[in-house]
Amino acid sequence: MPALFCSNSGAGLPARTSNDGRQHRQIVILATDGVIGSTLTMARDVFHMAALRSQGPDQPQLEIRIAGETPAATGFSGELLPIDAALTTLQPALIILPAFWADFDTLLQTHAQLPDWLAHQHAQGSLICCTANGVFWAAAAGLLDGHEATTYWRFYREFEQRFPRVQLNRDRHLTETERIFCAAGVSSACDMYLHLIEQLCGSKVAQDVARDALYETQRSYRPGVMGFGGQKMHQDPVILQVQEWLEDNLAESFRFEDLAEQHGMSARNFIRRFQAATGDKPLQYLQRLRMEHSKNLLAGSTRSIKSISYQVGYDDASFFARLFREHTGFSPSQYRQHLHRKTPRHDHRQDG
Repeated sequence: MPALFCSNSGAGLPARTSNDGRQHRQIVILATDGVIGSTLTMARDVFHMAALRSQGPDQPQLEIRIAGETPAATGFSGELLPIDAALTTLQPALIILPAFWADFDTLLQTHAQLPDWLAHQHAQGSLICCTANGVFWAAAAGLLDGHEATTYWRFYREFEQRFPRVQLNRDRHLTETERIFCAAGVSSACDMYLHLIEQLCGSKVAQDVARDALYETQRSYRPGVMGFGGQKMHQDPVILQVQEWLEDNLAESFRFEDLAEQHGMSARNFIRRFQAATGDKPLQYLQRLRMEHSKNLLAGSTRSIKSISYQVGYDDASFFARLFREHTGFSPSQYRQHLHRKTPRHDHRQDG
């Protein structure tokens, strides 16, 4: 995946500093006529959970705003959705574009300033997150010309006709390019929100939200990767079989060349095909699996770092610790302490 996927806790995003010294970041959810209310409220609720969890002095204060060009928007189901912020008053770190059910030409006439506003905010550093056909707004702003995007299958034809310069990827449920994130539907949007919460608030907050509220949407969430479960949302059954084998044998010693041969591919073709389906090369993917499993072990057991290193497939505990830091920003010991800093401490025997 692109280099953006690192645990930088929102470094470089638009923010202001509050009186207590904390970074104050706005999460802006767009409300237009025809918006599908459940996609708006889901985003609001998930990020509100993150705001409640993000209470530490080293974490940003999140402000969730429902924004638009009118005092209220009439949703798809006929409900009236109050708007609490005008577009001109905002400095968003993240803009969320929910799905809608309306004629897009009519929406463009009603909300004529919106594409230019999106382009301006993106130029100022805002991340933009699109659910299903919410991506139409980002494309209308010209932000996706020459870049990859995805949307819900029902909108493929219309999207391609309207925006021929955008590279529509029908095989991926999640895409990211130029700080614009696209989710094909509601489930993949949950994965995307978790990733963005990690970017804004850190891995601990993202893990807490995932465990508390969104467990069933993603079987193996790892903060720092945009929807690890989303990497299975492709249409290559052979690679999916390989992924499942890797999950069951992540600590085993094996050669990818042999794995490729078992599935009737050359090593070069296997790497190309695996990366095309998942977004990662096989070794990168295996490392992600191992780091996810090690984080679960660190959180749920008192085993030593050396023991955990061996259990996830690394004989060299110092190499494991170095790789763990590259993936999470913490050493294994720091990660464990961070998870349990608000709970009674156990006596851990830690060798790394």
